[in-house]
This record gives sequence, structure tokens and C-alpha cells, in this order.
Amino acid sequence: MMPNTDVSSLSMLGQQTETAKSPEEAVLEKVPSNHAGTDYVVRFTAPEFTSLCPMTGQPDFAHIVIDYIPSEWLVESKSLKLFLHSFRNHGAFHEDCSIYIAKRIVELLDPKWLRIGAYWYPRGGIPIDVFWQTGKPPEGVWLPEQGVATYRGRG
Repeated sequence: MMPNTDVSSLSMLGQQTETAKSPEEAVLEKVPSNHAGTDYVVRFTAPEFTSLCPMTGQPDFAHIVIDYIPSEWLVESKSLKLFLHSFRNHGAFHEDCSIYIAKRIVELLDPKWLRIGAYWYPRGGIPIDVFWQTGKPPEGVWLPEQGVATYRGRG
């Protein structure tokens, strides 16, 4: 039988929710992991992430892959989606967006391990890919490749 998860503390799940005006205002929520003590990888993929160039105001696009090994908590997926959407009208460089996303999740969850791969589409003819992780993953955990090719006309 599947364990029950108490979702009574969640404010967004099952509700109509506005997207925050900025990533700093966005609320990330967490739920307890029913498998604390088991090392497994959770992956979120955002193939249509957008933010704004802080210099020109033009849109920037990325394919973002977030992998983490939970400890006690899981990120609630609707809150993550709305958090990522909050970047749509936010001006920041690719590196800043990518690292900020990862650090906010780490701050919320304190996972055993997390990595982010942010594969940004070219602006000015140069793609920028940003990679960061919290350290070495636990031994024996299967870590699939992120599956996003380096830029060759991604599609």
C-alpha cells in the first residue's frame, strides 16, 4: 500500500495561483519524502524556460534539467513550475538564473545531492551552457545522462 502524504500545508496545489512577479517573490513548497533513507534521483526538465536579457530586455530561452537526491523533502512540482515561470519577466544573465534556481532548491530541501544543467539557446551566435552541483553524489546511485546535446541546432 502507498503511504499517504499530508498536503494540507501546501498553498498552491489544487488552487488557481498567480505567477510571482519575480523569482525572489516566488514561493517554493516542499512535501515530505515517503522514502527518506533510500537514495534515488528525482529529475525535473523544463525545455521551454525563459528569462530576459538584463541589457536588452530580449527573451532568452533554455532547456533546464534539475536532478536531485532527496533527503527528507521533495519539491512540490506546481510550486517549482510557478517559480520557473517567475523568470519570464526577470532580467538576469544566464549564469545568474541557473545558479539561483539550484541554490533556491538546495535552500528549501537540503537534498543529499543536486545538479543543474542549463542549456541556453544562442544569442549573438554563442550558446551558453551552465552546470553546477552540490558535490559528489552518494555511491551506487544511478545518474542518467541529462540527455541534452551540446548546441548543434538543438531541436
